Amino acid sequence: MLKGHNVILRSVEREDLPILSDFNNDLEVELASGGDPPIPQSFARLQARYDESLRRGERDGCHFAIEADSKLIGICDLFHFDETAHTCELGILIGDKSYWGKGYGREAISLLLQYAFQYRNQHKVWLSVNENNKRGINAYRACGFVEEGRQRSHVWSDGRYVDLILMGVLREEWKSPNEQAT
Repeated sequence: MLKGHNVILRSVEREDLPILSDFNNDLEVELASGGDPPIPQSFARLQARYDESLRRGERDGCHFAIEADSKLIGICDLFHFDETAHTCELGILIGDKSYWGKGYGREAISLLLQYAFQYRNQHKVWLSVNENNKRGINAYRACGFVEEGRQRSHVWSDGRYVDLILMGVLREEWKSPNEQAT
């Protein structure tokens, strides 16, 4: 649905579920994405949640599979929409570790911001990130997010307390792909 140079954001399909289950149950992936604490998830539970969504007949919402090189490498979404303030929260997980640190997450975030601002009329997109997620923080900053606050020693992560950082980007601070090219 949303195409960048290296990634495509598309709907999550049933055939993606085994790979997503692997991502959800990989301790290193969970810790990197802020899984606090990491909790195992059965494939049956993931499939039941997917089937329940289909049964209700609702649209897929703002939940996207991240595809690169014709394979699923992660997921991202927009959620916690505030219809009055026109804000929403962003979440992303690159589960295929061979794609870490190579700009795929940054490109997916950029596509998701374009979707939020251009097509969903959002005023601000925000997120929270553990302070020990340096790769994520760097990607968010590269996409225009700024630190807006910090909750000290707020999250128990991998055997220690870390700060939870709140970041946001306003529509007027965001650069569209056309503006980035100039």
